Amino acid sequence: MTPVRISDALRAVVFEPTRDLTEALDEFYAPDYTHRSDGETVDRAGFVEMVTRVRAQIAGGTVRVLDELRDGLRYAERHVFEITMVDGSTARGEIAIFGSYAEDGRFRHLSETGFDLPA
Repeated sequence: MTPVRISDALRAVVFEPTRDLTEALDEFYAPDYTHRSDGETVDRAGFVEMVTRVRAQIAGGTVRVLDELRDGLRYAERHVFEITMVDGSTARGEIAIFGSYAEDGRFRHLSETGFDLPA
């Protein structure tokens, strides 16, 4: 098992989308993946809908990992992102992620929380 990293997932799925979305999602997220953000948990299908919507709004972005920890199947990470939207506006924020891996090294569940940072 070679565990995946959220920074690589963000680059492949949203910030530098040079591959087919389904292919990129399959590389990083297990079939039974669940995602929790803003108090709402979605299954893999709901996550795909969310990513599809977000991907259409983002022209590009970067991610800088501040902390990352793996312990068996547990995962935690904190990063700063900067994005440029298709309308030219920008956003910057800090996200903390806690989750777990499936046995094959892909994400099984991630919970995230974060806040905006000044530009």
